[in-house]
Amino acid sequence: MSTTTDSTPPLQLRGITKTYADGDGTIRALVDVDVAVAAGELVGVMGPSGSGKSTLLNIAGGLESPSAGEVVLQGQELGTLDRDERARLRRGAIGYIFQDLNLLDALTAAENVALPLELDGASPRDAQGEALAALEVVGVAAKAHRFGDDLSGGERQRVAIARALVGNRPVILADEPTGALDSVNGEQVMRLLRKACDRGAAGIVVTHDAQLAAWADRVVFLRDGRAVDTAAHVPVGDVLAGPSA
Repeated sequence: MSTTTDSTPPLQLRGITKTYADGDGTIRALVDVDVAVAAGELVGVMGPSGSGKSTLLNIAGGLESPSAGEVVLQGQELGTLDRDERARLRRGAIGYIFQDLNLLDALTAAENVALPLELDGASPRDAQGEALAALEVVGVAAKAHRFGDDLSGGERQRVAIARALVGNRPVILADEPTGALDSVNGEQVMRLLRKACDRGAAGIVVTHDAQLAAWADRVVFLRDGRAVDTAAHVPVGDVLAGPSA
């Protein structure tokens, strides 16, 4: 079984195309997208509504399969794995911040964060300790024993981020992770993602906010399902404008 080396990007998307049936025709959500994310790199993804941003992230995380192309995670091509193998690899390798957060309201904040570690074989005691440490990092340790429906929108967002960061997974995927936060707290969230990548994670963040995208090393702008890489530290106006026609 192949694994990544120091020079191999933890996440590679190669020729990704995604089509959906639409009556007698098809919709092409993504067309021949290539993105490789190196360890220590944070890549921003921007584009108009319906341009394929969330679809790209779902495919990168193994939640959807591409119609064509390959997703290589930690040296393994996801299309060659069966459902259980794919789920096991995804659970151990990817921290995912969903747009709708996907917290379990029947669990406390700490239990939500500890859950993926326990599913991956950690003892409840060890998982709980790592969860509390992750909640401390995102500033909601005082809410560790509150249930999900007792938390504010911003607190829920931070718990979801802690769940993605816990365990130091090599890949972090974030779909609009600052959506429920004001600008100050949004900047704090991006700072956390930036720190995780600076520690060696490979990250992709989908955002509509060009100011927040400036935390990324580069930005991939999607238009009509096609991707264009921009240079590092692109001016905000250029990011918003996207690739020239």
